[in-house]
Amino acid sequence: MIPELGHLALIIALCMALSLALLPLWGSWRNHYHAMSMAPSLALGMCVFTALSFTALALAFVGDDFSVALVANHSNRLLPGAFKFSAVWGNHEGSLLLWVLVLSLWTSAVALFSTQLPLPVLARVLSVMGFISVGFLLFSLFTSNPFLRTLPAIPTEGNDLNPLLQDIGLVIHPPVLYMGYVGFSVAFAFAIAALLGGRLDASWARWSRPWTNTAWAFLSLGIMLGSWWAYYELGWGGWWFWDPVENASFMPWLAGTALVHSLAVTEKRGLFKSWTLLLAILTFSLSLLGTFLVRSGVLTSVHAFASDPSRGVFILLFLALVVGGSLTLYALRAPALQSRIRFAVLSRESLLLFNNLVFLVATLTVLFGTLFPLLMDALGQGKYSVGPPYFNIVFLPLMAVAMPMMGLGPISRWKQDSAQRWRRELLLPMAAALVVGALFPSLYQGSFNPAATLAVVLSSWLLLSMLKDCFVRTRSARGFIAGVRRQPLGYYGMMCAHLGFAVCVLGVVLTSQYAVEKDLKMSPGEQFELAGYRFQFDELAAVEGPNYLAEEGRFSVHREGLPPFKLSPQKRRYLASGQIMTEAAIDAGVFRDIFIALGEPIGEHAWAVRLHYKPFVRWIWGGAILIAFGGFLSVTDRRYRRAVRSGASASVLVEHGPA
Repeated sequence: MIPELGHLALIIALCMALSLALLPLWGSWRNHYHAMSMAPSLALGMCVFTALSFTALALAFVGDDFSVALVANHSNRLLPGAFKFSAVWGNHEGSLLLWVLVLSLWTSAVALFSTQLPLPVLARVLSVMGFISVGFLLFSLFTSNPFLRTLPAIPTEGNDLNPLLQDIGLVIHPPVLYMGYVGFSVAFAFAIAALLGGRLDASWARWSRPWTNTAWAFLSLGIMLGSWWAYYELGWGGWWFWDPVENASFMPWLAGTALVHSLAVTEKRGLFKSWTLLLAILTFSLSLLGTFLVRSGVLTSVHAFASDPSRGVFILLFLALVVGGSLTLYALRAPALQSRIRFAVLSRESLLLFNNLVFLVATLTVLFGTLFPLLMDALGQGKYSVGPPYFNIVFLPLMAVAMPMMGLGPISRWKQDSAQRWRRELLLPMAAALVVGALFPSLYQGSFNPAATLAVVLSSWLLLSMLKDCFVRTRSARGFIAGVRRQPLGYYGMMCAHLGFAVCVLGVVLTSQYAVEKDLKMSPGEQFELAGYRFQFDELAAVEGPNYLAEEGRFSVHREGLPPFKLSPQKRRYLASGQIMTEAAIDAGVFRDIFIALGEPIGEHAWAVRLHYKPFVRWIWGGAILIAFGGFLSVTDRRYRRAVRSGASASVLVEHGPA
């Protein structure tokens, strides 16, 4: 009975989404107050019924209701409770329902926290989000119904959840990632609402900016969690492989980074309005493209959910409708987007524009590398593979170009600046960064590495230039504390995000340049030395888990002058599916990780063993956390709330005339 109620709730949510897509939009066109005022209630109602539907599916999983086909195919009685719950989105149908739920939550948040907006603007924004919800609810109900019953017989146990997904990282990673993916729909909705209403001034950027920053921060955190999961769960010791589905989440992040900076210029200076609107459309379109790649069956990946081509056709048509319709509307309104505001070549506007172009080129680079093999295969030109060498060659130099601009931008002036002032302000940070780069080889590893040295110089430059800018801004006759409090939280959010980028880049380069790994054959009692550590294979033991049996290798790791520590990697066999999985053992540290993975048995007593020494690998995820924290911190800036109130008041006069 509960699954049927969940199905009914999903149908009601579709009816409310359809009403939300049509009625408020009609009301804004006809200036019908009551039709427009229905938008927040419809948004909240859609969210309530979507949440009820999701709850019904979660109850079916937690309660082992194997009469539901989805539960029977992706759960098992022996599955731990936390993984039974995460199994709700560990499949195509459930993950799509999670997507719809997150979309409804974002829609409700806009309805609840944007009451200061002019009613016509709010009605258009919520209508656009309602239209997006209609597409995904139709997708769920007609091609991916999660509530279908098993026929003709109900299984007693279930097929089990994919062992790769039986991990705490996969409990957290998809919801956080979806909050970022779907959150860009808000920026898209504000952009389309501005185009529909003909309000192409900077007000829509002020209203959209905190929502965009929040979505960007969630996406940063979601990508970080996915990288962390891949590192310790897949057993190969890597944190990024340029997998097409990894790229599918990375492309919206790159475009979203450009959008975040472009919104700042549009809000503060009234510039780049056309560019910002286009970036909002592009960013959400890339989110939809990622959905298509994961669910169309065109990819074979550990991240991919579906292999049914009919589902791919549906989402491809919806993608074409959203992208084609929004670009057509943009083309019709674009002539009205010209700005008469001018700025010099040496100015903060120019630097932000250059940085945005770099991130856009990086996005297109990743897009080409991701879609080229699929396109050639579809045209019957054979199988092509675009892997890490391509992406490293074309992508990393772009980031090396962007980093100097990131240090120069915050200290630059709007409208016009001078090379003399730049030299005066930044000569000391530049000299200090070069000194750090020159000293680095003697302080670490003792040999010159060009890539590592360049990364150290650029990261030091970014850090030191931000510290210099912070020192200048916080100087106050009333003392240091007063100077710090004088700066808005948005400034500290920007500082934190840029610092996180420097830390992340440093972690990426140093890990890739100085990591040491070795695949070897070891038997209990044998030893091997790697990167100054002595690994001793002590014994092999049988271990029983809640739903698996495992062979556990027990290792002692020694280093001169330090106490030894134990690591116990496992080779697990899951009882329900019979699948064999590798569970790596990691000793984590701020400056290095020691990583051991147990491979296959070789002969009677020996095993294949993989040893890794990973320097600075935690800096990658630490930097990503700082980036996300910077995004969240900027949203708390009180200037956003004041801007919304003042922008709303001005817009009421424009839309309705003086009282």
